[in-house]
Amino acid sequence: MASQEVLQAFVQAATQGSFSAAARKLGRSQSTISAAVASLEIDLDLTLFDRSSRKPTLTPAGHVMLQRAEEILAATSRLEMTASQLAQGVEPKLTVAISDTYQSDRFEAALSAFDQRYPDLELECLIAECDDLVALVQSGRAHVAFAEQQASYPPDLVSSTVQERTEIALFVSRAHPLAALAVVDQDALQQHRELRLATIVNPYESRAKGRVWSAPSYLMLLEMAQGGFGWAPLPRWLVARFDAGTLQELKVRGWPKPLFVDALWSRLHPPGPAGSWLLGKMLE
Repeated sequence: MASQEVLQAFVQAATQGSFSAAARKLGRSQSTISAAVASLEIDLDLTLFDRSSRKPTLTPAGHVMLQRAEEILAATSRLEMTASQLAQGVEPKLTVAISDTYQSDRFEAALSAFDQRYPDLELECLIAECDDLVALVQSGRAHVAFAEQQASYPPDLVSSTVQERTEIALFVSRAHPLAALAVVDQDALQQHRELRLATIVNPYESRAKGRVWSAPSYLMLLEMAQGGFGWAPLPRWLVARFDAGTLQELKVRGWPKPLFVDALWSRLHPPGPAGSWLLGKMLE
């Protein structure tokens, strides 16, 4: 049976695109990663990488084994999290990062129960979005995150979908020209400034056509929309709670859109007992 360290070396080499990149990610030498992958190939009696070119690429067998290795690492991470719940001692501080897309009665109830169970533990809550949330968990700055669901995550993160969803819609100030239209199409939207989300770690990942103002949080976008500076996609709950009737929801085909939320944590530095308990309450 391959060790977790060997499987981690294989997964990182496959997903990072090179042995040297995997070595930097895991804080190991390139020779250590190469030796780990070679030993795995011997143990499995399979060639996992095609080394005929400058950069190794996965063979067909390698693609299949990558999926299996990720499943094993995810199961190991969950096993470690369960063991952490049973271990003695609780982390002195828990940092939770959460998206403004998500407003949850479940989360608020979980926090109330958390306060009763861990009254002396320091709890820190951070607000971030998309890639910024992922970066906070990857770096260890946050132990747990609740993020707008993405199609995929880095291999060092574990995700599980929360059994709740939220909705996001397009809003403008009631004084904005778009507010006078009964139905708004894409051509009408493109004639006015878009207020859009831009993460801090990847501010230029997706470029919009036309005039754009951006901000790293939905609350900032809400304030821009209230000022009449353009139209913005905003979580409905955020508008209901923080807007005093100055915004109007636009009727646009395809909107509002449902959003699902994933819980995220790191398999390299999994949450301790308190973080594991909070995750369990959110995912039950």
